[in-house]
Amino acid sequence: MSVAKVKEYLSAYGAADRVREFDVSSATVELAAKALGTQEARIAKTLSFMLGERIILVVAAGDVKVDNRKYKDFFGGKAKMLAREDAERLTGHAVGGVCPFAVNDGVEVWLDESLRRFDKVYPACGSSSSAIELDLEELERFSRARGWTDVCKPYDMA
Repeated sequence: MSVAKVKEYLSAYGAADRVREFDVSSATVELAAKALGTQEARIAKTLSFMLGERIILVVAAGDVKVDNRKYKDFFGGKAKMLAREDAERLTGHAVGGVCPFAVNDGVEVWLDESLRRFDKVYPACGSSSSAIELDLEELERFSRARGWTDVCKPYDMA
């Protein structure tokens, strides 16, 4: 997997040593929350989409789902998740470890408003058994996000 690539990338921010690797899978929100001992909502899941030629990553709270209407209104097209077999080639990370760090050139990273209710969140770090604890400013800076969006259903309705 690409955890080594993510650690190298995060070293530019002085954060490589903060990456946690687990002996158990953290490939899903539920598994990541168990591995970290935190709420599922605090897992910053990275959802990968294709829109025409664009590859779009949306980092959202673990307890929300994409609202198709909001997505279409913001991005200008229908939300189409990347196929499992295309994820690594198109984003730079395989399913289970897709994250907003060290992504392929041209991949757009957006942060969803659903994360703003937390002081700290836990995105994956390129493998199905890794994560890092970040505050929102760090997440925004380290991911080189293009900005914030609101494309998910309210967390109490997800």
